[in-house]
Formats: sequence, structure tokens, C-alpha cells
Amino acid sequence: FAPAGDHYRTRLTHTLEVSQIARTICRALNLNEDLVEAISLGHDLGHTPFGHIGEDELNRLHPDGFKHSWQSLRTVEHLEKEGQGLNLTWEVRQGIVCHSKPRGDFLNGSLAEEDLTLEGQACRVADAVAYLNHDLADAFRAGKLDEADLPEEVISVLGSRHSERINTMVSDIVESSDLGMDGPSPPAISMSSEVSQAMDLLREFMFDKVYIPEDRGEEGQAARRVVGLLYEHYVKDPGAMPAEHRSRDGLHSQAVVDYLAGMTDQFALRVAEGIRPGVADIFNSRLI
Repeated sequence: FAPAGDHYRTRLTHTLEVSQIARTICRALNLNEDLVEAISLGHDLGHTPFGHIGEDELNRLHPDGFKHSWQSLRTVEHLEKEGQGLNLTWEVRQGIVCHSKPRGDFLNGSLAEEDLTLEGQACRVADAVAYLNHDLADAFRAGKLDEADLPEEVISVLGSRHSERINTMVSDIVESSDLGMDGPSPPAISMSSEVSQAMDLLREFMFDKVYIPEDRGEEGQAARRVVGLLYEHYVKDPGAMPAEHRSRDGLHSQAVVDYLAGMTDQFALRVAEGIRPGVADIFNSRLI
């Protein structure tokens, strides 16, 4: 997160990759491409700076808690068009708010059981395919991982190259998804057990080697300090926020959350530096 170079993924490039993968899956399965694109483009609108570390910190600070999926839905329903919200269908809104995934095997029947549309399911799995592969590529580029570190099962099943891994996952989803309407189980987007197990292994590998170490390391702690500083600053002084971001309903802490959740990593760092010089020095001193 907070990359100093332009060749690392951001929330925007991630969203475009999710949309591309989800549309590919839906096109191959003759599903509604427009629906899945709308879900994909909206799914991370409410994501905080610094990814899930920022999300966890805002959840700790805000009295009502925080989840980026809730905030994404709030963005399209209550914040867009100067508070009027967008005229989105129920299916789009459901896909946005239900796209998050627990750690572990989230494909094991859970998608259909939550009554998600097939397009909502496609976006949910496309999100995982996208972030796992681009986070892995970014970790290689940043020197946090070496390709030799990957578990042998991941390489043998999914492939040794970025494009090969994505192609394996997407092709397997298309081939394995059961869209039959007459079977005992509801139609569902799924993977074969072999590819699903390899993806789960890759997810656990990324948690152990990248996500958790980032959270517990210097960068993660600095990110939490930045989010905490911004939250406390604007709760104490709501007038410091731009006029369009100030509370419309008297709930100043919610207005602060709305403002912070719309920030990119770099903008959050610049604002925090303006409030307390030196708070983001670790981000300015190294390429991450």
C-alpha cells in the first residue's frame, strides 16, 4: 500500500481488473455483463486508504463500526449526487454490499446460500482472483517476496506466471460453474476442488507472508497512526473538512468517516503531513 512508484496497483486499477475479470466470466457463461460491471465498478467505492489496515482502524475508532462494503453501499445510496444517491437496482446494491469474503474457503457453497445473483457471485470471485494475483505481482516488484517463495502446489496447479495464473483461475471458473436450473442445488459460480484448494493455499500464503506482516510491521503501524490522526483531527474540527464533506445530518463522526473513506493513500499521507509533519516519514523514505 501507499506505493511511491506508479507501477503498483491502486484502488482504481484494482477495480478495473475486477471488472475485466468479472465481465469475462459472465460473457463466457452468458450472464448479464452490464450488471456485473456495475457491481464491480462500485464494489470498493467505500474502501479506506491503506486497504484493510485502514478499514480495521476506522472500525476500531468509529462508534458505529466500519466495513468498506457498507461504506460502498452508503456511497451509492446516500452520498452520490449531493446526497440524492444513484438510481441503482437492488441487484447492483446487493452485489456491492455482499462482495467481501472471509478468510478461508469462501467458495464452499456460501455464495449460493447467501442468495447472491450469479453476477454478484462472479464479482465476488473475480475480486479474489484480481487482488491475489496483483498483490503477488506487487510483492515481487517491491522485493517483499521472491517467486521461489511460492508453494510448489500453487505453481503446479495455477502456473508460474501472472497471466497463466489468472487464465487458469478464470477458465476453471467458467468450466466448473453449475448454471443448471433443474439440479438439486441452486445455480452457482464455483471452481474445481483442485484449483479452489490451490487458490486457498495462495490466499493463506499471502496472509502469512504479506498481509499480516504489513499490518504488524512499521508501515502498518504508521498507516494506523495516519488514519487515527485524521479521524481525531476532523472529529475535533469538522470545519477543517471541505464544505461538501461536512455533516448533512449532524452526525459529525459519520461525515468524517465518509471523508476519510474517499481518500487515496497518497492524499491521506499529504493531509496527515500537513497536520503533523513527520507522521508519514516512513512512507516518504522507502519504496513500498
